[in-house]
Amino acid sequence: MNLLEEVKSIVEDKFRRESADHDWYHIERVLKLAEYIQSKEGGNLLIVQLAALLHDISDHKLNGGIKNDCGRVSREILSRLKADEQLIDQVCDIVDKVSFKGAGVNDVIASLELDIVRDADRLDAIGAIGIARAFHYGGKNDRSFYEPDLGPLLHTDFDSYSSDKSHTLNHFYEKLLLIKDRLRTETAKTIGVDRHRLMEGFVSNFLKEWNVNLG
Repeated sequence: MNLLEEVKSIVEDKFRRESADHDWYHIERVLKLAEYIQSKEGGNLLIVQLAALLHDISDHKLNGGIKNDCGRVSREILSRLKADEQLIDQVCDIVDKVSFKGAGVNDVIASLELDIVRDADRLDAIGAIGIARAFHYGGKNDRSFYEPDLGPLLHTDFDSYSSDKSHTLNHFYEKLLLIKDRLRTETAKTIGVDRHRLMEGFVSNFLKEWNVNLG
């Protein structure tokens, strides 16, 4: 196997055991989205592919709460596979910068490859799949659908965002409905329009049904 195939095998083996909100199918969708965006926007395809595969390899939601650990684990994997050191540096520079870290936290702008992988990951967090993932994650963590008296918070640091335990509908206001305006590539922006509109419709209908508004 070549390097890409070896990394894909390692990641698939690990994420087959994760739940649906962050499972292998999520990684696979992000990879496909990233490859599509790269085909339109340019950039180094191998860096994009490897970073897409490794972007959740040690996510804080999966590793017991350790933040910014994807780069360390990615470096271990790529070094073990004897990848080129410059390639390792480029991939590891991306993976810890992909995740959303709070509505009030600015995204790091570093490279086209980072933009592509981050956009791909965020596209999989919105639209129909994004809705399903949000409620699956909420249910897995014993979060309610909605609590009318508990409003959203626009977190200004990663610690407060990552430790937030609010209900699932707040997640739309705190992250998902903000994503469209934080996409950076034109390709992702185009894809994001319909996915954003679908979520807006869902939230509107959810609140109508919650309040039994039949008018």
